Amino acid sequence: MIRGDALAWLANNPTAQGTSVITSLPDVSELTQCDVEQWRRWFVAAARAVLAWVEDDGVAIFFQTDVLSRGVWLDKSFLVLSAAQASGHHLVWHKIVCRTAPGAVSAGRAGYSHLLCLARQARPAFRHALPDVLPDAGFEPSRKAMGVEACALAVRFVLAETNTRTIVDPFCGRGTALAVANAFGLDAIGVDQSERCCRAARRLTLDIDAHA
Repeated sequence: MIRGDALAWLANNPTAQGTSVITSLPDVSELTQCDVEQWRRWFVAAARAVLAWVEDDGVAIFFQTDVLSRGVWLDKSFLVLSAAQASGHHLVWHKIVCRTAPGAVSAGRAGYSHLLCLARQARPAFRHALPDVLPDAGFEPSRKAMGVEACALAVRFVLAETNTRTIVDPFCGRGTALAVANAFGLDAIGVDQSERCCRAARRLTLDIDAHA
């Protein structure tokens, strides 16, 4: 766990081979110094920085939930894909993760999340099929955390389809992606500006059946 600015850390720490990213970029509500347009520009630039950091043999997986801001829905999957198009990256897959039961009413925050996998090079046919819709995100250590089941799907993919041995989450929050990676036997590095989140991430451990 490293307390610090994610983009500065990415800029100052070259990628090692066998590294992939699983992350969730902050909401507009978490960047209190920004209005919506400033946040939108920051978000796309941050997504591009993450994509640029990952080497050819790795992937970047984003877990993003749409939010309502001043009457306008912010579609974060569109922003991630805009960053990918601008940098010449390829969409490997796009999954939907249910955070509430289908048909449930959700105000202000979508009842689903996007799980997007991107790579610098087109990927070959997968050895293992993945579900298009994950019916449950799984346990969430905090309200805005990535669900454990969503992270497990991402980690199973990188284990099956890449040479990844280390997962990096530059916006790690309370460390769900890191704890899931460790449960599958991978090394993990997290960065966050919040000391409280860093402490929580260091404490978080999960018992997951890696063979399920």
